Amino acid sequence: MKTDYKIILLFFCTIMLVQSCSTKKDKYINRQFHALGTKYNVLYNGNIALERGKDGVNNEFTENFWELLPVERMKVDDEDIFLPGQTKNADFERAEEKAIKAIQVHGMSFNGKEKNPQIDEAYLLLGKARYFDKRFVPAMAAFNNILNKYPTSDKINQVKIWREKTSMRLDNDAGAIEKLTRLLREEEIEGQDLADASAALAQAYINIKSKDSAIAQLTIAAENTKIKREKARYHFIKGQLYNEFGKKDSANLEFDAIIDMHRQIPRSFYINAHIEKSNNYDVLNGDQVEFEEYLTDLEENRENRPFLDKIYYRIAEYHRKHTSDSLAEVYYNKSLRKTTSDKYLKALSYETLGNMYFDKNIYKTAGAYYDSTMTAMVVNTKPYRIIKKKRENLDDVIYYEGIAQTNDSILKMVSLPKSEQLAIYTTYAEELEKKALEVQQQREEALKKQGNNTAPATRLGQSRKSASPARSIGALTGNSRSLQPNGASNSNFYFYNTTTVAYGKNEFLKLWGDRKLQDNWRLNNQRADAAQEITGEGGELAGETVKDKRFDPETYLASLPTEQVEIDSIAKERNYAYYQLGIIYKEKFKEFQLAKSKLETLLVNNPEDRLILPSKYNLYRIYVELGLNHEAETMKTAIIKGYPDSRYAEILLNPQSELSKDKNSPEFIYTNLYQQFENEEYAAVIAEAEAQIKRFEGDDFVPKFEILKASAKGRLYGFEAYKEGINYIALTYADTEEGKRAKEIIKEAFPVLQKKEFVADEDAQKFNVIFQFENNSGEDIDAFIKTLDEEVAKIKYFDLTTSKDLYDENTTFVVVHGLKSIGGAKGFGELLKSGEKDKRGRVVKPKITRPYFAISSSNYAIIQRHKNLNAYLELQ
Repeated sequence: MKTDYKIILLFFCTIMLVQSCSTKKDKYINRQFHALGTKYNVLYNGNIALERGKDGVNNEFTENFWELLPVERMKVDDEDIFLPGQTKNADFERAEEKAIKAIQVHGMSFNGKEKNPQIDEAYLLLGKARYFDKRFVPAMAAFNNILNKYPTSDKINQVKIWREKTSMRLDNDAGAIEKLTRLLREEEIEGQDLADASAALAQAYINIKSKDSAIAQLTIAAENTKIKREKARYHFIKGQLYNEFGKKDSANLEFDAIIDMHRQIPRSFYINAHIEKSNNYDVLNGDQVEFEEYLTDLEENRENRPFLDKIYYRIAEYHRKHTSDSLAEVYYNKSLRKTTSDKYLKALSYETLGNMYFDKNIYKTAGAYYDSTMTAMVVNTKPYRIIKKKRENLDDVIYYEGIAQTNDSILKMVSLPKSEQLAIYTTYAEELEKKALEVQQQREEALKKQGNNTAPATRLGQSRKSASPARSIGALTGNSRSLQPNGASNSNFYFYNTTTVAYGKNEFLKLWGDRKLQDNWRLNNQRADAAQEITGEGGELAGETVKDKRFDPETYLASLPTEQVEIDSIAKERNYAYYQLGIIYKEKFKEFQLAKSKLETLLVNNPEDRLILPSKYNLYRIYVELGLNHEAETMKTAIIKGYPDSRYAEILLNPQSELSKDKNSPEFIYTNLYQQFENEEYAAVIAEAEAQIKRFEGDDFVPKFEILKASAKGRLYGFEAYKEGINYIALTYADTEEGKRAKEIIKEAFPVLQKKEFVADEDAQKFNVIFQFENNSGEDIDAFIKTLDEEVAKIKYFDLTTSKDLYDENTTFVVVHGLKSIGGAKGFGELLKSGEKDKRGRVVKPKITRPYFAISSSNYAIIQRHKNLNAYLELQ
């Protein structure tokens, strides 16, 4: 009987279960069944996936405490764009799938009304999953669906907050502010919902730059949130905003609130609150000893080890502001050694060190630090471009400082008596040898220590007379048959120790050198190194060694220049380096004292005439900048009296005139000269450019005249003359834009321009007909061109043009362009010579009877470039 009851009960439950599974019946049991299934199965798993995805986003996000923190720990990049159906995070995708399943499988809609009370939460989950997956438009659709279909939902306030957060992500901050403000005014929101709404409103205010309004909302958010991490974030942002407003006391209160939370919050907020608070330290009125102890406590706290990079940087900044550069440099370097993922901090440390060396005028070291700075920066950002420009300006300084220091050293040594030279180089060589011996001893001691204090059983020196080099080294490496398969051995034999083996090899090489495997190896001097031992007769060592040339003072004496021409060349190069350094320090870095020193030194070193006047003028300008009125007046008088016809004298006598627009200014002269170049007056351009180069010697416009002169020479005399001019510019004006452009031409254009081989006519596409004139023949070329133009105009089936091109000093070409084949070019020339028939049918004498030759456009460019017309005509 009990069995019958069990069967009946089981049958009844089965019927009830089947009946409740249906979503088509609006019954109590159906509604409860689907509500429970939705809440505790589908949505439960979906929310777990959502939280897991949020944790992943939080772990990926790196807080940038150098900038104002975002209210919400999620960053949206420009590349976060998805096609329909795409997703970025598998956890958010799973949460979205669960939400969709809940809606589709467990939805119970009757007469437009949803009977499953969990469906609104399914839509909320759907919207959140899409929001955190950075697909904001679909997320907005999910939130709007709840507002439209479920206005009485108990989650309606949360939905409104999430919708406005999504609206902000879509750059509708004004609309979000309006709706969130209305929500907070009209609804009684409290607890976490109030915190979320206030935080979202604060971010909207920050986005529209109303940061004072954001502070009030962040205060409400911090008071109402139950999540400690969020509370710390809101306090930190308030502290950052107060610092922006210059309210350091209020900012410190916010940072103290974070510090009081201590281990309840992420350590990064705790440490950065200390750092920010320390940045607000009052240098003038604060207790310096107490503050140093405070920084020391931060440094020595073991829990702060992951953040030592920032702590060291803060200590370095403190010492630098207190003019203790040596301590500051130590801590900047300690920060760099600890820095891991914070590239901004690394760039700051490198840049600050670079600036410190720059201020000390140690430009080579500063340049190295700026190079390191750029490796830690985002390429093509404004800070990157600033550092890059500063680094490029240093290239010239480093280059010319190197030349100046090296040549100064050489000239100083050359000026000394030979006895003093020998004494200096002897001291230098002895110090060098001493250092080399110390390094060698340190290496040997290190090898001995690494060998676990195991000394070789047999010294190589004890077996010189009986061992070959192969056997000696082999004895150190051991018998390979005794070794274990993986290089291990149970024996304690010394040569199983790789360190001891290395030590032995080093000892052999030190005693015998690098010797070949051959008979009587000991009797032949086969050493490859410089300090080799010489063997005597019978194979015994003679006891003498050939000293390393580095340790021989005669080596350095022999390297000194002796010819006066060579010494003058070194002095000339040194003087030009001083001039360039003076100009660079004055113009690019505004280091007037350094510029003054370089130019004054230049003038007492017997410089070339071309450097004297510009150096004096630049010194005059420097004296004015430094307020050295007496020196400035003396230099002004010297320029006016010594160079009365120079442009500098004109400027000094009439400083109020706008000489840049005057007809005597280099700009005006260059413009006119360039126009002459365009008119193919190349000989006149060359002569005038040379005159102006002498006149404006030292002026920034001189390289422009040089490159114009080189171009004119190239047009008139050919590629070799152009090549010579460009090479001169690249060497003489290396630091100018023209000099750098010349280097590019040498590298990129010269390989193409120097080709002289003529192109086969069948490989060309355009052809010309050339009429040749002698410049001194007295022929009217312009009249010929006029006649030629009339004849060319009669040819309707070709788009022909004519030009007058200078070939060289003696020859001018009149060219017809636009022909399509070599045959067509020759035929066109014959057509011009054949003449025309008049109305009566009589042949009229042709107007063009001059000899001509046909040539392809590519070959015409070659003969113009290399002036090799005769070579081309010989091939025809």
